[in-house]
Amino acid sequence: MSGFRGFCRLLGVAGGTSTVVLLAAQNSKDGQFLKSRFLLNAETDAKVRRSAKWDYNWDARNPATNPSMDPPSNARRNIILIRHGQYNLEGQEDKDRYLTELGLQQAKITGERLAEMALPYTSIAVSGMKRAIQTANIVHETLPNVPLLPQDTILNEGDPIETEPRGSWYPDYEYYVDGARIEAAFRKYFHRAESAQTEDSYEIVVCHANVIRYFLCRALQLPPEAWLRFSLRHASITWLVIRPDGEVNCRGIGESGHFPVDKLSVT
Repeated sequence: MSGFRGFCRLLGVAGGTSTVVLLAAQNSKDGQFLKSRFLLNAETDAKVRRSAKWDYNWDARNPATNPSMDPPSNARRNIILIRHGQYNLEGQEDKDRYLTELGLQQAKITGERLAEMALPYTSIAVSGMKRAIQTANIVHETLPNVPLLPQDTILNEGDPIETEPRGSWYPDYEYYVDGARIEAAFRKYFHRAESAQTEDSYEIVVCHANVIRYFLCRALQLPPEAWLRFSLRHASITWLVIRPDGEVNCRGIGESGHFPVDKLSVT
């Protein structure tokens, strides 16, 4: 019995704890085999809370909800979000917030990584800010046959929504000013394929950390105020897939494994 008590002490089983571990032992016929089973009984208030069910009409394009729509496409949209490279933080205006030498290298490495992936890329969209434009131009050099779309200022960096937990990250008026624009950008770039689309698309979007993190939360139907809980490295890759039935899955968040360690940066 002392062996059993010692084993329990090793497991940290003590009287009065809210978690009980039950040890069941069964000897085989010859007494040589010991089968152990552990059951963990948590208190009822420790149960994982389930969130709301998936909203299949999140993009207002669910055929079941909108019967007047054209027949749905069977194609998937792959949205590949690229954060710009490291930039000059000392710049007071956008024109002075250009990529650093490291940022230029990061953009080139990510462009090469995208080329190595050899996906049938559809287009490259980019915000109207200098650091993103520079990054997109370098990526385009490695993917010269992929159309580089006109700059889209709706993708510019900003403050999407008040964070939870709250802090002194941004003044409230910035959320008020930027939030509607960034939400409009989400609705523009995130939706299931139009009925005329017959093949899967792979759409590169070069923009900014706050915007990408907000897109990620919205697309996965996570609380949008959780966007600041993620951290994205410069020139990292975030990949979301929008399926024909309206489900969205994530193939990567802030991937930066293609960088040597000395080329990694966040701010």
